[in-house]
Amino acid sequence: MSPAADTATRLRRLLAILTWLAQEGEAAIDEVAARFDLTPTALVAELEMAACCGVPPYTPDQLLEIVVTEDTVSTRVGTVLARPRRLSPREGLALAASARALLAVPGSDEDGALSRALAKLDRALGQTGIEVELDSPDLLETVRTALAGHERLTITYYSASTDQTAERTITPRRLFASEGHWYVDAWCEVADGVRRFRVDRIATAAPAGPASEEVLADALVDMTARDEASGPTVALGAFVPGPDSRRVRIVADPAKAWLFDALPSVIEGDEDGRPVWEVFVGGDAWLERLLLRLGPDTQVLEPVEDRDLAPDAARRILARYGSASGA
Repeated sequence: MSPAADTATRLRRLLAILTWLAQEGEAAIDEVAARFDLTPTALVAELEMAACCGVPPYTPDQLLEIVVTEDTVSTRVGTVLARPRRLSPREGLALAASARALLAVPGSDEDGALSRALAKLDRALGQTGIEVELDSPDLLETVRTALAGHERLTITYYSASTDQTAERTITPRRLFASEGHWYVDAWCEVADGVRRFRVDRIATAAPAGPASEEVLADALVDMTARDEASGPTVALGAFVPGPDSRRVRIVADPAKAWLFDALPSVIEGDEDGRPVWEVFVGGDAWLERLLLRLGPDTQVLEPVEDRDLAPDAARRILARYGSASGA
């Protein structure tokens, strides 16, 4: 099974890449990959998804033309895609919001053609601009400063997967926003590998000295290698399965499918007419919460040792309510 990538984030990044390439015309693959924080292999894989996109009747002149050579990449839009559009106010507002989201993608040109077009669109809509807001955790600047200065941090971190708080020493290597939260990919000295941390779950952070040259050179290679092993992409979602993660096969009501949309999961067949999802799990606490949300008709098929997690968690919760009512 391949972990599900953050589709919305990948789409925004791909559109940002295509927008930048449309302005540049042609660029070196290494330059584009570095600009958008991808490996060259992952960049080409992302562009391949857009190569057959266009508008009906999908003739060659109505498709995106993406040319990849050994060293360069270039793009050209079809004649219909390049034609100016007449937009309704609602379409204009949606387009302006989407443009703001694209400009928030690391690597986008804030002074480029998209920004200039957005300024014209704002004037046509009669507004000064649309704000795309993200949360700003208290320690975001501390993490950003450590990343820019190649410094280590000693942090106190709450893990939702294990429901535990522990101290770790990390070297931040990449900072990004996804689904309204900030995350940092960092070399973790406790895990001896790259891990993903949600910044608002960092309770304390203190400088721990300069990062080693070895970690600075190898940390992102480690993350990329793991992502490429499960698919030609570098996922920028909330969860990247680590070496300690396990796969759990779950039978659930089809009406609860929306709960799996944002998870690293995939449908693997069916059981008595109900879909079976295979999910990557980082810890018992996280799995307990998922199973309780899915309801009593949910069943864990594998591994068998996880089948009692939800009933045991439900009993603990009921026991707490009983203690509270008897107090």
